[in-house]
Amino acid sequence: MSANIDGTDERIIRILQEDSRKAFVDIANEIGLSESAVRRRVKNLVGSGMIKRFTIELGASDKTSAITLISVSSSADTSAVSSRLMKLPGIEVVYEITGQYDIATIIAAPAIVEINKCIDDIRKIEGVSDTNTVIILKTMK
Repeated sequence: MSANIDGTDERIIRILQEDSRKAFVDIANEIGLSESAVRRRVKNLVGSGMIKRFTIELGASDKTSAITLISVSSSADTSAVSSRLMKLPGIEVVYEITGQYDIATIIAAPAIVEINKCIDDIRKIEGVSDTNTVIILKTMK
């Protein structure tokens, strides 16, 4: 966590990570603050960029997911490739990583056919030199 936030902010962030729709009054009761204090802290966390967005995570039903590892040619800009990847349908997350591969993506689609289409689209991006994809069989949290 950032040095700009305190332990109370960290607790609020952890609660919102578990349930981004949790009411401020419920968060306040859980951590011993007033609802207005929680509201102000969340507003400050959003304003500072510490919280970028509130989102939902869909259940695994009717969804196939894959991890695709991507090598970027040495003459290409990895950040530019990452930006293009984020625009592809089916790409949920893009990570720039160290090691044998330069980028890892999480792909989600209703069926393998759409996963394959996304992988084909990834391979067409200028600068992508190699990919390695694995299908996610089970997710545990």
